Amino acid sequence: MGVFYEKLVRRALFRLDPEQAHEVGVHALALLAALPPLCRLLEGRHGLAAARHRPVEAFGLKFPNAVGLAAGFDKNARAWPAAAALGFGHVEIGTVTALRQPGNDRPRVFRYPAAEAVINRMGFNNDGAKAVAARLARQPGPGRRRILLGINLGKSKVVPLDEAVADYVASFACLAAHADYLVLNVSSPNTPGLRQLQDGGRLRELLGAITAANRARAAQPGQARKPLLLKIAPDLTFPQIDGVLESIAEFGLDGIIATNTTLARPGPFAAVGEAGGLSGAPLRQRATEVIRYIARATGGRLPIIGVGGIDDAESAGEKLDAGATLVQLYTGLIYRGPFLAAAVARALADRQRL
Repeated sequence: MGVFYEKLVRRALFRLDPEQAHEVGVHALALLAALPPLCRLLEGRHGLAAARHRPVEAFGLKFPNAVGLAAGFDKNARAWPAAAALGFGHVEIGTVTALRQPGNDRPRVFRYPAAEAVINRMGFNNDGAKAVAARLARQPGPGRRRILLGINLGKSKVVPLDEAVADYVASFACLAAHADYLVLNVSSPNTPGLRQLQDGGRLRELLGAITAANRARAAQPGQARKPLLLKIAPDLTFPQIDGVLESIAEFGLDGIIATNTTLARPGPFAAVGEAGGLSGAPLRQRATEVIRYIARATGGRLPIIGVGGIDDAESAGEKLDAGATLVQLYTGLIYRGPFLAAAVARALADRQRL
């Protein structure tokens, strides 16, 4: 299947503009989602029953396997119900903002096949929290899904940084009922000023407001507290990460996602002039370093979702060995094909048996 993808499908997709190819992928997965019997057939075809016998527990949730689809692919909850057919144990949709927004000007996605990398400056293009919530209301909800669904929340671009907290709280209020877990994205490099929310005072204000909203929601009849995670940048220094971890501990967040895309331009990328976040193979080492640092700094007590440069079982296992509980991938799909997750999930399940 991998050879077929590389020789035929990838060649055709790479003739398209990268964002157009992405839209084709989302549309194809949305069509598959409309055919549940075919989805179940594909799950069986990929041997995922064995992987499901080795679920992973994190944040009070039971994940069918350790492999997730990272935020950025399905921004608007159009396609995620079919992700189990590709081998994923969870999907993170978004990033979703309170206000609908078009994102940055095109072109805004750039492939670098020789390095198996991508630079993007999408800018949180999405339909807005209310529209995404309405779409999710028509789909299987928590407790009725084959895989788990995370919702990644970001700041609306037009909202000033000083009003960011209220913006996140509005998105949380709109989407929490539909999520198995929620992620606060304060680390995308493509929304001006967003990464300043990783700084001490601003981060504490945001976490305080969201955790308060979560408690208030859980106090309502029939409602429950939702697991909350924070997604951080790979460009933070270790002392900066220490500060983030202190805030996470203070407000009792359930986990951390390490990492987002990087502004660094290692090796041959030093000569690349495109702005945006770099993902894929060049991010692998730094993401693993951050995961290892967090695991050691927290004594392994804080669950970590490891992201960055995962394109096979070895790179996924590397993240787990460094201290991650779960992994996510996205750029790897572009270069290795849609069934990468199934292969990685099976390999990681086999690791558990050893």
